[in-house]
Amino acid sequence: MNVTDLTTLGWGEFFESNFKSYAGNGYAPGRVALEHKNFFRVYTQYGEVLAQISGKLRHEAVNRSDLPAVGDWVVIRSAPERVMIHAVLPRRTGFARKIAGSRTQKQIVGANIDTVFLLTSLNQDFSLRRIERYLIIAWESGVNPIIVLSKSDLCDRVADAITEVQAVARGVPVHAISVVTGRGLQDLAQYFKRGQTVALLGSSGVGKSTLINHLAGVDHLKVQTVREHDDRGKHTTTHRELVLLPARGLVIDTPGMRELQLWDGDESLQLVFDDIEALAGQCMFGDCRHQDEPQCAVREALIAGTIDTERYQSYEKLQKELKYQARRRDKLSEIVEKKKWKKLSRLASERARLKRR
Repeated sequence: MNVTDLTTLGWGEFFESNFKSYAGNGYAPGRVALEHKNFFRVYTQYGEVLAQISGKLRHEAVNRSDLPAVGDWVVIRSAPERVMIHAVLPRRTGFARKIAGSRTQKQIVGANIDTVFLLTSLNQDFSLRRIERYLIIAWESGVNPIIVLSKSDLCDRVADAITEVQAVARGVPVHAISVVTGRGLQDLAQYFKRGQTVALLGSSGVGKSTLINHLAGVDHLKVQTVREHDDRGKHTTTHRELVLLPARGLVIDTPGMRELQLWDGDESLQLVFDDIEALAGQCMFGDCRHQDEPQCAVREALIAGTIDTERYQSYEKLQKELKYQARRRDKLSEIVEKKKWKKLSRLASERARLKRR
């Protein structure tokens, strides 16, 4: 890679203003392309470098989201035989989810993303409920979502599937594509502009890596054939990676996610389910639970069939999940605050001890 203009990588006024305090002190900006076990591959105006996190940055990080993620702009400085990352510049957008498992911790899937392709293949992976979940996460991150229905060559009801998705997508663009036949690929070109970053999100086997290989014009990422008995692929991508496309734009590939738990998104829930929210505002009682209360507009709509029962059940499930996560986050905030003050107190004591010496 031979980059001389940082705007090719997405650099702009927002990052320029946040970098000013570092300019002129031997520091340089770079963008994280890939995270290895102990190193980060970073794009700079002079090419790719391998960098390590400085001890200070690691020590001051309260949690994992304070450390570099793929797509982040970082402050680096070269030292003999190594490059160190000293700071992470503020994120313009951050695509986050709760980490898989029982721990309450935020994971940055990708940073400084302009558009996210929510990929669902038109085979057994097709799920309106998953699309609703993806939309909440996308809107909450501040990223523009685009729904991409892949593998249209394997589906004989593409038009019906698009109509079904549009009913839950509430104005979000929907594109049906096939890398095999070339269908719809030209429609995606509008989202890849110079310096713009597109992230691909979807479960395993939906064709994310195949699409990136098409966009890059080379077999940049390994692809495995889906299993015939259930139309599902293996987790070909095992890490997140920022890929600079030869024509224009950048794309972030993400591993197929077995588990996509919400981190935050009350307002986004209202946006994704605005049809149900609008009806809830017509109920007799403001705190209507839509169960046995009189003159409940939501329950009346369910009986009349104007609201799909499965969609309403999805709404309830996601609403409960967000409330549960909010309680967990409040508890986590208390713990993090205590740890932060303990760390500050310890640092103050160490400085005082050094002064006495």
